[in-house]
Amino acid sequence: MATSELVPQPARYALFVDAGYLYAASGALLLEASSRREYRVAAEKLIKALTEHSKSMGGEPVRGDLLRVYWYDAAPKRQPTVDQRVIANLPHVKLRLGNLNAQGQQKGVDAQLRADLEALARYRAITDAVLLAGDEDMLPAVEAAQRYGVRVHLWGVEPTHGSNQAEWLVWESDTVEVLAADFLRPYFTKAKPVTVPAPSPAVTPKAPAVPSPSQVFAGRPPAVKPVVAAGRATTPLPVAAGDGKLGPDRHQMLEIGEHVAQKWLFERGRDNIRDLLPGPILPPVIDKELLIEAEKELGRSLRPYQEARTWLRDGFWERVYREFGIGVGKSD
Repeated sequence: MATSELVPQPARYALFVDAGYLYAASGALLLEASSRREYRVAAEKLIKALTEHSKSMGGEPVRGDLLRVYWYDAAPKRQPTVDQRVIANLPHVKLRLGNLNAQGQQKGVDAQLRADLEALARYRAITDAVLLAGDEDMLPAVEAAQRYGVRVHLWGVEPTHGSNQAEWLVWESDTVEVLAADFLRPYFTKAKPVTVPAPSPAVTPKAPAVPSPSQVFAGRPPAVKPVVAAGRATTPLPVAAGDGKLGPDRHQMLEIGEHVAQKWLFERGRDNIRDLLPGPILPPVIDKELLIEAEKELGRSLRPYQEARTWLRDGFWERVYREFGIGVGKSD
């Protein structure tokens, strides 16, 4: 053993969260839901609440300061969902993704948790570990950490009946705590299904009720749409930035917005894009990704051109709404 490993280390702990267990157990307890599609989670607020709860426990039984939160989840082909992308951008939070197969089973999550917990214990990066999990597959990770002198504090979700945590996992942990329904309830809400009203065949459809994204974002009179002549749209005047430089035109930005939406539908899947509905406001993380994708296609920055960015969102939402058969207002 190296001499440096014998030097006493400051007390520190990490929070390890099996999101699959947390979501499934909480959904069943609070909303009688059996699928994650049936509810929405305010993940950012939930992580903050878990972090604050771990700190409020004081010096005992958890010792020291929080190193970071490790968040373990799964996604098809490890392609992160909207919520997972938001989580990945949170400070002091490390997202670990396993694969979610066609049968809805998580693959590789337990191995990642064990690797992180064992490595932190081996190198004395932590003195305590808070583990929010219930599966017996987590047992090897607990045993490995304890062999290096780390105390493991197991958290669980209040069960609907009986127990929702493996008996051996409970036995092997140093302390056990159950998170009550009242603690979790503010962060879980029933999902509102997106319904598409079917117009009567005999009646001409009325003007769409959904406002256009530009109307929501701009807070000013909508932009003028391209003039159609001889079946082709004329190119509107370019947008001038504050420094007088001309930016992309509206038609170009609408096309790029639609192209990015089409690309994401293919790469990220319809289910992930459906999570953005009803729109038209994007989570900041996703809005930033849209901007970056557009700038790559243009080969220039869009940051000085607010109106061009509004048109970009218009094009994006028009393609998404069309994919799911939802009427949308136009910027006219």
